Amino acid sequence: MLERAFERIRSKYAAAEKADLFEELKEFLSNPRALPHAVIASRHGISVGAVGVTIHRLRQRYAESLREEVGHTVSPPEEIEDEIRHLIAAVGR
Repeated sequence: MLERAFERIRSKYAAAEKADLFEELKEFLSNPRALPHAVIASRHGISVGAVGVTIHRLRQRYAESLREEVGHTVSPPEEIEDEIRHLIAAVGR
């Protein structure tokens, strides 16, 4: 599930011809201090603020994608959040 959610986001960046940006930003999904924002901004010709906004949106999209994936595995939609908490706990072990 985690990988499918991740691949869905990767595909969207690739379709927008921003796969190289995604490769640098994906680290922020698990490591909030992966690379200085200024370095990414310089490499991609965007502002430091834009990097922060893009990381925030990436995290939101990943969360939405993960909820959608989990939604395919549970019967009532009300169980999605509980299943995500269980998944995070299991992965964190």
